[in-house]
Amino acid sequence: MKRFVFMLLLSVLSVSPVISEEERYLANIKQLTYEGDNGEAYFSFDGKKLIYQSDRGYRCDKIWIMNIDGTEKRMVSPSRGAHTCAFFFPDGKRILFSSTVHMEGECPEQELPKGRRYVWPLYPYDIYVANIDGSGLKRLTENPEYDAEAIVSPDGKEIVFTSKRNGDMDIYIMNADGTNVRRLTDRFGYDGGAWFSPDGEKIVWRAWYPETEEEINLWKDCMKNNYIVPLPLDLWVMDRDGSNKRRLLHNGATNWAPSWHPDGKRIIFSSNMDDWREELKQYGPNFELYIINIDGTGLKRITYNNVFDSFPMFSPDGKRLVFASNRNPQKPRQTDIFIADWME
Repeated sequence: MKRFVFMLLLSVLSVSPVISEEERYLANIKQLTYEGDNGEAYFSFDGKKLIYQSDRGYRCDKIWIMNIDGTEKRMVSPSRGAHTCAFFFPDGKRILFSSTVHMEGECPEQELPKGRRYVWPLYPYDIYVANIDGSGLKRLTENPEYDAEAIVSPDGKEIVFTSKRNGDMDIYIMNADGTNVRRLTDRFGYDGGAWFSPDGEKIVWRAWYPETEEEINLWKDCMKNNYIVPLPLDLWVMDRDGSNKRRLLHNGATNWAPSWHPDGKRIIFSSNMDDWREELKQYGPNFELYIINIDGTGLKRITYNNVFDSFPMFSPDGKRLVFASNRNPQKPRQTDIFIADWME
């Protein structure tokens, strides 16, 4: 009986009470994770599985795979080291992720600036590929700086990723075996979070290019000390070879975690554009999900929540949306994975 009551409560917590009446694009929302902090859940190319990162039971993130209903969770990364930014290959047999497993120690240690609430450390990750069960781990990049945020092209032939290998954060592309690395962005400032379009011909990413002396000095300090502080990020789109760069969104807010709708005509992303704090003259930490056409028109807000919503990705058929959120009141300061039916 106790188990039945527990399962009943669990099912109640995992559906409609965590959704707002304003969120008309989402239905049948379900919470998939309940332990630790979880993030960056991405669909397999057949839409049946999710790969994500979680620190459940560990001091730093590991990579996990589960079915889209939240069952059969299993860790597929090494138990030592920090791991992030995982993705499936189209063949469904391989995965890739970034890791510090090549370093000594259980988790990397890094001194971060005091007095800042949000700071993202740039650990010296390298990109690894493995079989879907975690076996056959192979290192694709080998560089003492940050290599992460890797996404596999729909044809499985190339990987786009973010790297600090030349002293600045830029977007790179390489063959799926780690050869033929090419740099796609070269402006001074932050470029990251690149994602292939469904046809593989375009790439969306987030960027910030400092202009004032104060901004330039801030960015130099970030690069010198290997961390990133909150920045006003714009969304950009370019062709697969790095040509035809064009800014999609420029509103002074932090717009990030972009990915594509399967129709290839729209981009879903996370932003704090509606959390302007007049008393502080800055945007706040409440991130919501939005969708926009690739020409910058048709902006629509998807989530209505007073806490963090980010890392959205559509299923390949466009029928579901997976995202990370702090919306469970039972875990107010921890992030979990949610999935919902897309209503349009």
